[in-house]
Amino acid sequence: MTRSAAAPGGTLVLDGEGLARAVRRDRAVTGWLALARADDLRVITSAATLVEVVRPRINRPALEWTLSRLIVEPVTEPIARHAAALLGDAGLHGRTYALDAILGATALAAPGPATILTSDPGDLTALCGGRVTVIKV
Repeated sequence: MTRSAAAPGGTLVLDGEGLARAVRRDRAVTGWLALARADDLRVITSAATLVEVVRPRINRPALEWTLSRLIVEPVTEPIARHAAALLGDAGLHGRTYALDAILGATALAAPGPATILTSDPGDLTALCGGRVTVIKV
């Protein structure tokens, strides 16, 4: 975790693994969240990410508390169209990459600079190029 990777005034974006780790109070992710608060970054995820994270064994109170501390961005038609364009530009397609593309489009629509905490840095880098900072968690 380095302070210079996420610039003040931008957005920190959590993918499914980032959100799940935040719910579990993972040290690395909670460190990023503390830096985001200190630097006045927006912390967001996509509504589609909830589909990945909500499962029978998740700690629901911890999930709800975590979600209350961030912004869940809706998947609008413009986001969906942008996600489809990102897939096409990267030469990818299908449901394997769909949620990553939606998250990437959400990050690109957010106030920049955007930093994505993800378990899939390769996919999000391919989808977003150098337009966002991608950090593996």
